[in-house]
Amino acid sequence: MKINPNYQHKLILFCGPSGSGKTTIVHHLLKKFPMMRFSVSATTRPKRENETDGIDYHFLSPEEFRAKIANNEFLEWEEVYKDRYYGSLKSEVDRILNEGNIALFDIDVVGGLNIRKNYGRQLLDVFVMPPSVDELHKRLVARATEDEESLRKRLDKAEEEMHAAFQFNHVIVNIDLQKAIQEAEDKVLAFLEEEFPEPDEAE
Repeated sequence: MKINPNYQHKLILFCGPSGSGKTTIVHHLLKKFPMMRFSVSATTRPKRENETDGIDYHFLSPEEFRAKIANNEFLEWEEVYKDRYYGSLKSEVDRILNEGNIALFDIDVVGGLNIRKNYGRQLLDVFVMPPSVDELHKRLVARATEDEESLRKRLDKAEEEMHAAFQFNHVIVNIDLQKAIQEAEDKVLAFLEEEFPEPDEAE
């Protein structure tokens, strides 16, 4: 695999509604491209049984999260619901890039749009689109991780997020997961092989 030697200055962003398949695609890419490192987001939501602090998320209390906001420690952050925060820590991204690796983001749409404001050609941004709201509903129900109220909130938010797809440079419609994974692989490889200026020359 021929990779441009400046690949370590690049960042890759996958966005999409919850249940779109973006996380499955991201996990595949992390196995496929050993120079990638997952940028672990911070959140105030409760940790699930199968999750590990510092690997799946940095789990913080609302007070801890707000203190980091006040200290300007986030690249982007959002209060999705009351006291339910998500954000990308600057220290996490700096650590990955300083180690000579590629930072790979798997975040929601508002966070992704905020990330896009900070980077030019350094960033590959991809929106993963579910085939329909009905299909998204089936996927979220199949997860069995949401109560009825939480599921309704996620679906309302997802429908709104789908309207933001046109603001991203690349869109993958995840009808068939294996085809979507291959399309993501192709986009990432083309991005990594692309000639690229030093970071201070980026747009």
